[in-house]
Amino acid sequence: MPILWLVIILGIVEGLTEYLPVSSTGHLILATELMGYDAERWALFNIAIQPGAILAVVILYWKTFWGVLTGLFEKSPGAIAFTRNLLVAFTPAVVLGLALGEYIDDLLENAVVVAWALIVGGIAILIIEKWADPPARPDIPEDQVGGAVATMSFKKSLLIGLVQCLAMIPGVSRSGATIMGAMSFGIDRKTAAEFSFFLAVPTLTGATALQMFKARDSIVASELGWIGLGAFVSFIVAYIVVKAFMAVVTRYGFAPFAWYRIAVGAAALVWLGAI
Repeated sequence: MPILWLVIILGIVEGLTEYLPVSSTGHLILATELMGYDAERWALFNIAIQPGAILAVVILYWKTFWGVLTGLFEKSPGAIAFTRNLLVAFTPAVVLGLALGEYIDDLLENAVVVAWALIVGGIAILIIEKWADPPARPDIPEDQVGGAVATMSFKKSLLIGLVQCLAMIPGVSRSGATIMGAMSFGIDRKTAAEFSFFLAVPTLTGATALQMFKARDSIVASELGWIGLGAFVSFIVAYIVVKAFMAVVTRYGFAPFAWYRIAVGAAALVWLGAI
């Protein structure tokens, strides 16, 4: 397969799966293996194109981010609470990411780990969907700075951040861990999904910056064009997916994503000859 098509496909996979509870990293690893390429060699590319997906959320929710930014200068309680919640939830991933960096890099090369994580994560989503009883979305003014995320408590934000760390295992899904964790701690579906979107901005930005810095000597100028193309494709796809995601979740919940994870994980195990 020509490199051009591989880059476009990986960009589509990144944009399609980054904000869905199905694991973008897991899908990128499996997609690379499926097309006959060395997953280890393309691991850095898969990380480098994440800014495209990050930008999609920033643009879609620019009013929220701008409101929080200006609100911080005005010492708005909503802006302060929104920022506090993101920082509190982001911190555990920073600490563990720095401590377990080499171990995580090894897991990124293991497609079997990805397949099993997809299955286990799918089962976990089904259990949480059945037993969690998230409340109705809080009734807040439309001009509330930070929206419903600003109403979340320090404790719940920290707990969600700790659960997010499970996503360091490829295949677990960062969005899936944060959304299901939030629902388990009494956050309504829509707020849980939005918090996952917002939390992705510092988390993915930090992870991308760290990995790119560590691999700075191995990046060649000839690959920057491919990275730019992959990031652009992921931006377009992520923009569309995030807009449609809430409508799907509101109508069908998260169970369809759980069954999809289980099916893909099982198929991957068969294809990899692991079962």
